[in-house]
Order: sequence, then structure tokens, then C-alpha cells
Amino acid sequence: MGYARKVGWVTAGLVIGAGACYCIYRLARGRKQTKEKMAESGSADVDDAGDCSGARYNDWSDDDDDSNESKSIVWYPPWARIGTEAGTRARARARARATRARRAVQKRASPNSDDTVLSPQELQKVLCLVEMSEKPYILEAALIALGNNAAYAFNRDIIRDLGGLPIVAKILNTRDPIVKEKALIVLNNLSVNAENQRRLKIYMNQVCDDTVTSRLNSSVQLAGLRLLTNMTVTNEYQHILANSISDFFRLFSAGNEETKLQVLKLLLNLAENPAMARELLRAQVPPSLGSLFSKKENKEVILKLLMVVENISDNFQWEENESAQNHFSEDSFFSFLKEFQVCADKVLGIESHHDFPVKVKVGKVAAKLTERMFPQSQE
Repeated sequence: MGYARKVGWVTAGLVIGAGACYCIYRLARGRKQTKEKMAESGSADVDDAGDCSGARYNDWSDDDDDSNESKSIVWYPPWARIGTEAGTRARARARARATRARRAVQKRASPNSDDTVLSPQELQKVLCLVEMSEKPYILEAALIALGNNAAYAFNRDIIRDLGGLPIVAKILNTRDPIVKEKALIVLNNLSVNAENQRRLKIYMNQVCDDTVTSRLNSSVQLAGLRLLTNMTVTNEYQHILANSISDFFRLFSAGNEETKLQVLKLLLNLAENPAMARELLRAQVPPSLGSLFSKKENKEVILKLLMVVENISDNFQWEENESAQNHFSEDSFFSFLKEFQVCADKVLGIESHHDFPVKVKVGKVAAKLTERMFPQSQE
């Protein structure tokens, strides 16, 4: 009787254990499907970039090839917990699945060739994958293939003629940060083309909003800044960003060194355009902007910021806009420039920035601002 009771308890335990495992499996599978659906929640709705004055910044990416495959971020299922044997197996399966997806995209596009450069027919197949697939790892693989091919000048026209611009731009609505970053890289490479820029301008406001609201210093934010930098290589579409300049200054003040340098490339493009000088001067800037002129700040960051100030000073018609200067707010970039002499005195002082080129540039910019903004003091 005791033996039968023990067998009964063991049998019941096995049944309950099996049921619990099945419930956990269904729950995990449901979470996975929900995550994949959320990643696609959105709905559809310079080779010859033209002449531009001064040095402009172009930023495109041609480093997303197969050699970086091992560095790509792989989405792991929620049950793949680190430190457990089951988690190790699940993570290995996720990595293998992502690798197979990348190879499948290449094989489906070009079954008889392993070359990176795809033909128009092969590019059409990859675009179909981007348009039809709902799997984030397949989208990521297809966008990497497109980004690699968009780095070649002759493919930028082909992808545009195949209708690739709106197909890739639709992916910007996704909530998956990895997929969104890859889409921005593709558009970034495609934007080094005058006709592509003309068609991509309608997405600049969306890219700008996504960039300033993304997690600070994230890869999505940096990819958005690079795309906006390319779109402002010429003066034609810079006015679209006029109302976002204050946000760029905010990112510049709060971001890390990489973000600061990327924002400065964008601001330098805007500062080269005389028509944008007034918009830059009226932009609101954080009070902490002046603290950047310190020993702790990177030399390249300081010098590029001084270049922005110098370009604005050269391009703004001070005498013609003398009456308008009274309308700039107290927290504007114009007001910061009026107080720039205080920053210059700190940098040029004894206990100041140790780098001699920085001191020389600060002194030059301070003298130029004094001459332009306060000409009566020189009489």
C-alpha cells in the first residue's frame, strides 16, 4: 500500500511538472510573438549633392558588412537567462537563427554568388523581404545587405528606381531600436545623392523628432544625426531643421563626446549658410554651454564649437540686423555670444585651458565678436 501511494505521488508530480513546463513554454512563446509584433507596429502612410561653400560634413556608413556579423546584437528570448544551462542553449539557438537569417537573405537574393554587390534583380528581392517580412532578425539582415549596397554610388540610383526609399523609410515607424538603426544607416548611405535627397526631405521632420527623443547617446540617435548631417550638406533643405536647433544644442550639452562631435558636424553645416545664421542665433541654449571651455573638455569639441561661433559671426549681417538684435531672448545663442568674453577671459587666464591652439582660437573668435557685435566700442 505504501509503495502504491509513492508511485501515485510520483506520477502526480510528473503530470503537474509537465503541465507547468507547458504553461511556461506557452507564456514565453506569447511574449516572443508580442515582442515581434511590437517591432513592426508602424503603418505606411554626395555623389552629386551640388555646390556648397566651405567645408561640409558628409557621414555615410560602409562598415556594416559580414565581417561585423559577430558584433551584431541578437535578440534573445525571455527564457534565455544568463547563467543557466537552458539559457545557454537558448542563447546559442538565437545566435544561430540570426546567422541563418543573414545567410538566407544573401542566398535568396543571389543563390549562385557570395558577392556583396547585388544585381538589380537581387536588390529587388531584398526590398521585397524588407516590405513583406515581420521578423526583426530577417529585417535586420535585409537592411544590412541594403546598407552595404547603398554604399556604392551606382546602386543608389538603382535602389531609388526600384522604389526602395519609401520601403526603407516605412521601417522608421518600428519600435525595435536595432531595426530602426539599420534603416537609418541605409537612408544615410542613400542620401549621398542629390535626387535621393530631394525625395528623402519629406522624412526629415520624422527623423529629427526620433533623433532628439531617442535615448541619449544611443546608436539610433547617432544614426539619425548622421543622416541629418548628410541632408544638410547643401543649403537646400536646412530650413526644415530651423525649429529643432535648440534641441541640437541640448543634445550637445548633455551628450557624450561622440554625440557632441556629431551634433557639431550638423551645426557646422548650418553655420556655413548665411540664411541660417539668424536661426542659430535665436536658438535657446542651456546655461551649461559656457562650462565646456575647460581643461576637461575634448580639444576637438572646443575647436569645432569655436568654428561654429566664427562661421555665424562671419555670415550674420550685424549692421543690417542691428534693430533685430534686441529681439533675441536672454537664453538665446546670441546672448551667449554677448557674454563670450567672460569665457574667453577664463580660457586665456593663468589657470585655464592648457592647450595653446585652443587659446589662440578663443582669442581670435573673441576679438572678432567684439568687433562685429560692439563696433562702437572700437571708436
